[in-house]
Amino acid sequence: MDSSEFRRRGKEMVDYIADYLEGIERRPVYPDVEPGYLRPLIPTAAPQEPEAYEDIIKDIEKIIMPGVTHWHSPYFFAYFPTASSYPAMLADMLCGAIGCIGFSWAASPACTELETVMMDWLGKMLELPEAFLAGRAGEGGGVIQGSASEATLVALLAARTKVTRQLQAASPELTQAAIMEKLVAYTSDQAHSSVERAGLIGGVKLKAIPSDGNFSMRASALREALEQDKAAGLIPFFVVATLGTTSCCSFDNLLEVGPICNLEGMWLHIDAAYAGSAFICPEFRYLLNGVEFADSFNFNPHKWLLVNFDCSAMWVKKRTDLTGAFKMDPVYLKHSHQDSGLITDYRHWQIPLGRRFRSLKMWFVFRMYGVKGLQAYIRKHVALSHEFESLVRQDPRFEICTEVILGLVCFRLKGSNELNETLLQRINSAKKIHLVPCRLRDKFVLRFAVCSRTVESSHVQLAWEHIRELASSVLRAQKE
Repeated sequence: MDSSEFRRRGKEMVDYIADYLEGIERRPVYPDVEPGYLRPLIPTAAPQEPEAYEDIIKDIEKIIMPGVTHWHSPYFFAYFPTASSYPAMLADMLCGAIGCIGFSWAASPACTELETVMMDWLGKMLELPEAFLAGRAGEGGGVIQGSASEATLVALLAARTKVTRQLQAASPELTQAAIMEKLVAYTSDQAHSSVERAGLIGGVKLKAIPSDGNFSMRASALREALEQDKAAGLIPFFVVATLGTTSCCSFDNLLEVGPICNLEGMWLHIDAAYAGSAFICPEFRYLLNGVEFADSFNFNPHKWLLVNFDCSAMWVKKRTDLTGAFKMDPVYLKHSHQDSGLITDYRHWQIPLGRRFRSLKMWFVFRMYGVKGLQAYIRKHVALSHEFESLVRQDPRFEICTEVILGLVCFRLKGSNELNETLLQRINSAKKIHLVPCRLRDKFVLRFAVCSRTVESSHVQLAWEHIRELASSVLRAQKE
């Protein structure tokens, strides 16, 4: 493909993408295929000779689309949103064309410097404390990770290195192995499974703190666990507080947990993967109160802020805590400006060496929507979730299971878990809408998350009518 054909095919692809997104609600939101469906549809090996572009495009609809779960359908209410916008897509095209691997400032100065500035822009939108911003001479700053899972792991590894060095400085006879076997981290029993996974990868004990009646981690439960572990000779070093849990969008009590972490010298990491986007709205900023106690903070613009995956925003108060844990400087990566103090090499902030020019997406989206446009987008989704909540409350057969704060509604039929499992199975088998469940204590609960950029009240209303009809069918079958 030469540049002339690329121009022609590129325009055709933009048209295909626009047509796909404009017509997405006419497609079944969930695919009707069985595991292994794809292999028989394609050859067993790559072609020896080039194939025509037209044939590849035909196979997208024939082979790929039948197996796609359409996350951007206005009838997709599962998981949490995955962001999508035309400005971000255009920026991703440019990112792919530039194709730099931004592991250092010298590898592409604009890639590094735009990221630093965009993270400061976003930090100011959230009203983060000044300590988290790079500015011109700050000690903190932000980095774009691939996911919240990566951010949690990076924070844990940095905290592990920091506490190990502190203990060895005070007691040089302590080996790293002796310290490692005593380290213990903490998180709520409502935290995402990626936190537990970070503990596994990091080789440290992770303890789940029982949450309260609102599914929130509180000071009393954390303090009790700390006292038990210190009495047993363990070394508490790391706490993950979740703002907007995956199951039910509950919020750990930062104003209680934060001071304990500071007093005990434990690294506090905040995971606000979904909810963090809402904090750009003044009416939701209170949910972030207590961030001043944290050492690191993360959320995903690629969930709810119209910046396409992958773009997970992470800030630290002291960037040397990260670079001190991960810094390696082989001669082939060194450059003449790395010690100037004016720039950062992001390879020291993350697990991979290479990185894409992801800040372009932020730059395009922030400029083309503006803060007010992004706020309006968040508020629309929150309003739609409250609309759905109101519909559920009008039907006495159903119950709302947790407070609706942002864009997630947890609900269920009054009755057994088996009844609700059957209802969910009917919903997803019909493929008109897509939901996923959670378990809150001993209850099987349905989650309704407002996700699509194009979702409107009409889609919410249709979804609810569909759920009600299927519920009636399930309840009739139960009586028979």
